[in-house]
Amino acid sequence: MSSTVPTLRPASQVMQLERLGAQFQCRLSFVRSCMRRMMNERWRIERQRFDLDGEGYGTAIYRIDTPNGRYHGVFFSLYLPEEKRSDRVIADQWDVSFVLLKGEVEAGQLEALRRNVPLQEAGRNDARVLVLSRANRSVRNFERLLGALAEGRQPDPQHLAEVGYLYRTTAVYGNGKFGIADFACLQGNPDFDQPFSAQMFTVYLLRHFSIEQIEHMARARSPQQAVRLAPELQRYLGVGNATGLGMAPFLINHPQLIAQWVWARETALGRVLATAADGATLPRLNALVERAALHLEQTYTEDPWQTRANRQSLADLLHMGEWLARQPADADLWPRLLAWSEAHAGLGCQELLVSLLLELYPSLVDPLERQMGVDEGLQLEADMPLASLLTLIEERYAWALEYDFDSAEANHYFWYRSAEKEEPRLGVRLEEPGVEKEMRLAVARDIQRCHQALDEYLRREPRHRVAHFLLAQPQHKGTVRRLQGMAQSVYGEIRTNPLDRQMLPIHLLRCKLAFFGAGKFDPKSSRWVRITLFQGAPLVSDIGQPFADDWNFALMPLGGQ
Repeated sequence: MSSTVPTLRPASQVMQLERLGAQFQCRLSFVRSCMRRMMNERWRIERQRFDLDGEGYGTAIYRIDTPNGRYHGVFFSLYLPEEKRSDRVIADQWDVSFVLLKGEVEAGQLEALRRNVPLQEAGRNDARVLVLSRANRSVRNFERLLGALAEGRQPDPQHLAEVGYLYRTTAVYGNGKFGIADFACLQGNPDFDQPFSAQMFTVYLLRHFSIEQIEHMARARSPQQAVRLAPELQRYLGVGNATGLGMAPFLINHPQLIAQWVWARETALGRVLATAADGATLPRLNALVERAALHLEQTYTEDPWQTRANRQSLADLLHMGEWLARQPADADLWPRLLAWSEAHAGLGCQELLVSLLLELYPSLVDPLERQMGVDEGLQLEADMPLASLLTLIEERYAWALEYDFDSAEANHYFWYRSAEKEEPRLGVRLEEPGVEKEMRLAVARDIQRCHQALDEYLRREPRHRVAHFLLAQPQHKGTVRRLQGMAQSVYGEIRTNPLDRQMLPIHLLRCKLAFFGAGKFDPKSSRWVRITLFQGAPLVSDIGQPFADDWNFALMPLGGQ
């Protein structure tokens, strides 16, 4: 295998919003790295308490032992009136609420958790709580599975292909919200030192709880007749997630972190492209293409736009598979294949191919998971000559200068934070109130304003430095710090205008969710989406068994085809 420094795709290609919004999960996605750590280190997950009644209401506690520490997952399942069932952030009741806790669960703390966890944002917890979350049942799927198991039969796998989960989360909080442990508490923790690893593990625990809960309810309903859910169907179950606009500003407000994620993925791709195909990897890729095609066929969504996108990606993938079947395994097959996709396929197929290529060489790709984090901090270089700053903008941010912010189309939306839930919202500038509360997410607009002010200032003071400029016009300090701080990043800003009328927030959501490891994107509008996590992943009972780490793009068990 090649040891040369890989050639990376340029930022002008990779950081286009439409391409970022066409990504699929890959080996570097957080659910994959989370699962690898659990399996390779043989974590022990044991039920410690399971006080549920016949309807599934009550308390469940799971103990987690890792080579480095002990944790507990604490679940509270409560009756939820139908009129209170909502995935929106304004909801104040859920079917289940739960936490991941560091250390032991003391009796006094359990009572405090019982009082506060079901309240979510309205409750208060302490720093022993690493993750706080809640979820709602997929009512139709839950009842289908429960009824089948209680009658002594396995559910139709087709129903799981349509909705691949029993529960969907509506928020998974970490990083110090509502009194729980802040980000610094996980620094140096070898179990959860990767981005969002504690949150992803907590979602995995919910999957395990959902299976145990529904089997318990089936036995309570029909003690003599009920059966357990077949292992292959258990693995095909994931956890759903309903995500809205609250996730979108994260990508804009954390440019260094996003740049690092993209760099790791592109570096992994570069390593693969520099490696010669051989008689083992080519058949492996052919098999992966076939699996991904069948996965797309089995992906169900009611959204017309996403349905068309999936069908186009499937058609492109099948066409690509036909081309690939005629190619010899040689030193430049992978670059030729990627070039073929860029010439003959849409963005969905192109980015799906990237994910499939990364599966071929775990030894080249997986070590990069240790480089998905970054110490964020945009430093101001006050001594930089202003002429250098102007050159930086014009050379690295020429894309930002191309937008016409004098047009109504380019300023159609404004982003603001709701007073009720402190969550981002999107308003129409000329139709809705609240523009004075606008969040500063229009990076390109800020750069244009800074560039114009800088150009005018330099005409008067050509020898001045950044400090002089910011003393005169301090409103540009944040923009200048961002420009300087991102200057050395291979992949800097997302190249989009989040205010534009044609901007689709769904692309921002999908980009972040793909890095999480989401599959089966099911938009409910241009502003929120349902997805599935951990579908196809090993079960808790599989921990300690041989692990191939080959569970992405899960397929419906054969009994349902």
